[in-house]
Amino acid sequence: MSKAGFNLSCSVRIPQRLRVTGSLFIIMLVFIITAVLVKVPLEPLPFFSVTMVKIIIINSFGAVLQGSLFGMAGLLPASYTTPIMSGQGLAGTFAAASMICAIASGSELQDAAFGYFIVACVVVFLSILSYVLLPKLTFFQFYQERNRKQRSDEQNAVTLMNAENKDAAEDEKQQSISMMKIFKKIWILASSVCFTFTVTIGTFPAITADTRSTLADGGTWERYFVPVSCFLLFNLSDWTGRSLTAVCMWPGKDSPVLPAAILARVVFVPLFMLCNVQPRLHLPVFFHHDGFFIAFMLIFAFSNGYLASLCMCYGPKNVLPHEAETAGAIMAFFLALGLATGAAVSFLFRALV
Repeated sequence: MSKAGFNLSCSVRIPQRLRVTGSLFIIMLVFIITAVLVKVPLEPLPFFSVTMVKIIIINSFGAVLQGSLFGMAGLLPASYTTPIMSGQGLAGTFAAASMICAIASGSELQDAAFGYFIVACVVVFLSILSYVLLPKLTFFQFYQERNRKQRSDEQNAVTLMNAENKDAAEDEKQQSISMMKIFKKIWILASSVCFTFTVTIGTFPAITADTRSTLADGGTWERYFVPVSCFLLFNLSDWTGRSLTAVCMWPGKDSPVLPAAILARVVFVPLFMLCNVQPRLHLPVFFHHDGFFIAFMLIFAFSNGYLASLCMCYGPKNVLPHEAETAGAIMAFFLALGLATGAAVSFLFRALV
């Protein structure tokens, strides 16, 4: 919750270039330190303290980076928001696949962790290079210049109005972009993306990761059931849903079907609760077969990726071009708010099982 507010505050006060490059450099530095510390033996208390500090730093600057990227994508056509959403899904798929490979290879946990963080450092470094090269593209320069011109025209209009109505506007602060004015245009989409992630994170992985196979009977499938059926299938389906918005964007941004479909996803909460989640104290197991859980997971993850990506694509397009960057940052704030709210309610959902 606090990182979401930190992100929105930074998006208004700090230049975009500094937000993106600064966040990436700090995240890469934390990953480098983490990779080094993997090889350094630490006592439990110092290890816990260092880990918590790193989590706070990565989450805070990750939120700033995410908000900045969505704001920047808001300046471009709607389809350019899709790669950001799709990339997040791809990252989750890579992490799930890496976990399965580590289990299959029987490699030491320390070696696997070191490899994870080295790869992360390389990816972040490539991201920095890509961002440095981005302003050199003619395509990006065109939309950036159009945004500057729109801002300049509005500021000139406001200045002219102030000159004509000095007394009336004397006690008011004129701003080129009103945060509240923009929010009023996109509040349905912002609330929708927030609710989407509240349902998703409230259920996955708090409930889904505790689901046990009824078919494994102590065999190999028991070791792989959660990594494959829960994490890999979720991330693959989520990635597919996010990527689909590059070629299909239905329902439309003003259609009541979109918020209705998002509200309907709440049905997945009781469906997963009634699967073979263990241990359980209150509810009976209704869906015993592994196939039910897998089917629910595929639809649950696909709908999360597709509907959330639609909301994030539509948000900046519901406002004027020069307001798109701020709209993108607001949408990213509500996405982060949904993640935080989902994490909070996940404890309640798990306790009800």
